[in-house]
Amino acid sequence: MQFKSYWHDTAPRFGAGATGPAEGSYDVAVIGAGFTGLSAALRLAKAGARVVVLEAGSVGSGASGRNGGHLNNGVAHGYAGAKAHLGAERAHRLYRAYDEAVDTVERIVREEAIDCAFRRSGKLKLASKPAHADALRRNFELVHAEVDPDTAFLTREELRAEVGSDAFHGAMLSKKSGMAHMGRLVAGLAEAAVRHGATVHENAPVRERLAEGGRTRLATARGTVTADAVLLATGAYTTDGFSHFRRRIIPVGSFVVATRPLTAPEIARTLPGDRTCVTSLNIGNYFRLAPDGRLIFGGRARFSATSDQTSDARSGAILRAGLERIFPHLAGVGIDYCWGGLVDMTQDRFPRAGFAEGMWYAMGYSGHGAQMSVHMGQVIADAILGRENRNPVDGLPWPAIAGYSGKPWFLPMVGLYFKMLDRFR
Repeated sequence: MQFKSYWHDTAPRFGAGATGPAEGSYDVAVIGAGFTGLSAALRLAKAGARVVVLEAGSVGSGASGRNGGHLNNGVAHGYAGAKAHLGAERAHRLYRAYDEAVDTVERIVREEAIDCAFRRSGKLKLASKPAHADALRRNFELVHAEVDPDTAFLTREELRAEVGSDAFHGAMLSKKSGMAHMGRLVAGLAEAAVRHGATVHENAPVRERLAEGGRTRLATARGTVTADAVLLATGAYTTDGFSHFRRRIIPVGSFVVATRPLTAPEIARTLPGDRTCVTSLNIGNYFRLAPDGRLIFGGRARFSATSDQTSDARSGAILRAGLERIFPHLAGVGIDYCWGGLVDMTQDRFPRAGFAEGMWYAMGYSGHGAQMSVHMGQVIADAILGRENRNPVDGLPWPAIAGYSGKPWFLPMVGLYFKMLDRFR
């Protein structure tokens, strides 16, 4: 078993990064070379802006290359809950933005000829308990009537043609959802941004930010650049130098394993529907098939803000047990990859984007962001360019979390709380 991201290991290495020092004057400096930052850089460069991307590690080394590979529409925690929290108008707008986000990925992949196995697969939200099936049906009826007719509810019997498991009691199908090879997608975005004129510096962490006469100076490990505007696109990997955002973002570990390639009979017995799947538990799982037939199986596993080989190995053992509970016929299947990454959670699990602390930002996708990050990169790029405001969370309050400075000491207690909820509800 290799402790590395399957997406990274099976994608071409981004080879168009700048080799010289990070220096010069730009219209926009983007901090972070993940989906948000690269999508924004692509949009800005195509509009003729001078853009530099500053990445602390390598392209896609954060959440963009460490996720489960889903491109799902629909809000993460249910449309009814979003209406109650945000009001009908904003909830509707946010739901539509997730639809548009999958469209955005599809459009960019087509326009830039990115070979990333993008496909509209549809997503199944799987009811892990009988009571969850009733709640999913109610949510489906509301969504289907108000915002998304491209949905369906599957009974337990109908679900057998989609998922080869007796663990579920029904499902909501969202037909617009998709999937892609995330390593190829993030590398393709970077290549496209450079092709259109952006400069990308890897291994260039920002060490200091200073306002100078209406412009911003960013000192990095590879030199200093100045820019008229700055976009912060670092999510859960936001550093101490950006404390305003650190006090609002909770980094939570999400862990994934990838099996050996399954045989055709195993695939037919496991995921004959070949869709993205997510379970209804608070500490649940998500899974899909990779382009080469592996089962990609992930989840929170442990409530931790640490992802290293020791942490990933412990989480991998938990994930294997979960995989075998759902798919007993895969007991003992070979696991070729095990990896983890940090998810940028907000307290209410809604994303945030806008302008604060003298810079633009987009983050807080809360485990539902591969598609939304690509979309919001384009949306914020348009805002920087002075175009139409398409930000679905514009003006949404984002208070700091009381008693929190960026180190989530409370995660074990949160994990215990959700475990209790899953046991009794």
